Amino acid sequence: MDTLSAAEAAKLLHLNVKRVQALARAGKLPATRVGRKWLFPRLDLERMLSPGQPRVSSPVEISARNQLRGRVTELRVDGVMAEVRVQVGEQELVSIITRTSAERMHLAVGDQVFAVIKSTEIMIGKG
Repeated sequence: MDTLSAAEAAKLLHLNVKRVQALARAGKLPATRVGRKWLFPRLDLERMLSPGQPRVSSPVEISARNQLRGRVTELRVDGVMAEVRVQVGEQELVSIITRTSAERMHLAVGDQVFAVIKSTEIMIGKG
């Protein structure tokens, strides 16, 4: 069995090492404690990240309730920013994120993603 250290798992999941350890302690990530170290089965973590594979649980819990699943339809990278267009049902969302974030997530057209909408104000308009 191929296992990862907490630091390696954190890099794979794009999380802080302390967060990975906390998720392991809470039983939200598959892990085994050996002495003072956590070991994570690589296959289980990769399975959690793979699109199309059934997920038992999400690797990260976040407080935002407005999470919309969709597919990347367009990705424009210019300078330090990236424009990501996501098709959610019959609607399209546009998000502006940093180029670094887009590259870190290896975003590409066709990827399944989720948009998290967190705001203190929501406006409604009518034609």
